Amino acid sequence: MTKIQVYNTLSQTKEEFVPREPEKVSIYVCGVTPYSDTHLGHARPSVVWDVIKRFLRMLGYETYHVQNFTDVDDKIIARSLEEGVPALELSKHYIAEYLASMDALGVERADVYPKVSEHMSEIIELVDALVQKEHAYSAGGDVFFHVASFPQYGKLSKQKLEELRQGTRFDVDPSKRDPADFALWKEAKPGEPSWVSPWGEGRPGWHIECSAMSLKYLGAAFDFHGGGNDLIFPHHENEIAQSEAATDKELARYWVHNGMVNFKDAKMSKSIGNVISVKELVKRYPRGLLRFYLLSTHYRSSLEFYDGKLDEMRRGWSRLNDAVLNLESDLPHAVQGELSDLDRETLQTLDRLERDLVAALADDFNTAMAFGFLFDLVREINAYRHKQANQHEVLQKALKILKLYAGDILGVLHLEQGERDGLVDSLLDVLLGLREELRRQKNFTLSDQIRDQLSRLGVTIEDTPQGPRWKV
Repeated sequence: MTKIQVYNTLSQTKEEFVPREPEKVSIYVCGVTPYSDTHLGHARPSVVWDVIKRFLRMLGYETYHVQNFTDVDDKIIARSLEEGVPALELSKHYIAEYLASMDALGVERADVYPKVSEHMSEIIELVDALVQKEHAYSAGGDVFFHVASFPQYGKLSKQKLEELRQGTRFDVDPSKRDPADFALWKEAKPGEPSWVSPWGEGRPGWHIECSAMSLKYLGAAFDFHGGGNDLIFPHHENEIAQSEAATDKELARYWVHNGMVNFKDAKMSKSIGNVISVKELVKRYPRGLLRFYLLSTHYRSSLEFYDGKLDEMRRGWSRLNDAVLNLESDLPHAVQGELSDLDRETLQTLDRLERDLVAALADDFNTAMAFGFLFDLVREINAYRHKQANQHEVLQKALKILKLYAGDILGVLHLEQGERDGLVDSLLDVLLGLREELRRQKNFTLSDQIRDQLSRLGVTIEDTPQGPRWKV
């Protein structure tokens, strides 16, 4: 099986990927806090992990992917109070919106989407286990993790505990034994959702949820833990501490963090307000182009977004799609038979480029490098065609590679020409049927508007005794 190199945030080096179970890969990715529309920053890790899973499966691995929804959170509660909507009802709405946005981007669903609100028993059980092992303590109705009880605290973020104590990132709370200690359970406040626990009514802290849910669905140890690099500290650092303190096992073998999507040099964030929603973007751009943009830079690097960025990238994306359409058009007329020297040379080049594509994706899932080799392939096959070469085996191999890597794995190809033509035919038939119904209702103003709008798009409607017909 192809060897994969993965950059592990824990070791800060590339390591060879060795799954805990042969040919099986377990994945936990931190999901969204659903209190507003899904934006590009949310889409990036989802698309990145979509590609990673597709590539792993191409290599013969079986994947199992868990991605949580933090549906109990301060931001959700604040938004619910603003809008006068129950917190869980608000989060349910935005969970559905997130899933619809990911569907629109062609992101394959995770195997499980656990919610905090549905795993209180597991969370309370884990908090209690930490208290029993003296890694946590109760203070009134709150429960805190005692970081000094876990000597390896800081191993992911490479931060020293003493420096953290002296910093300003921790609120001063007289009930804490140490300023670096963090909340596992919070005492209920008036008007907030709460659950009964051994420490009184309350709700979980942010970090404990992921430990409880990964433990339930993946066991005490698994292969990949993913998320944005803004989660390295404190979220993932705290996850490691509480999980490994409870189980005495390494939580995840490989920690994979993606860079942020930046809007005008600032991190795209709902709290700042500099976001653009996925549902708005998919109305304006093909999903393949959006994926092309999100994958055009290595996942660990930041990604810049600004007005016109997607329009700038359309030309490169179109080259890949045009190459596929041209090959599909040429194949029915291609020559089969004896290969020429040019044919054999081109086939050898295509073989090399496919090996390069696999090597790029196996090198820490380098999609940017993979696109470079795909464009090399397009240049190679275009040069071949310009020489009036038309061998079926060559064209078929080029098409197969493009469809596998640009289509099945990266997911950036648009609908095939035949599918697009069929879709256009169906949509125009629907519009003509609607126009005929409007004419029967004597709503000539609206029926004429449909005719005129289609005319502007280059579609002419002819009204005949047999019914309306259209032509481009």
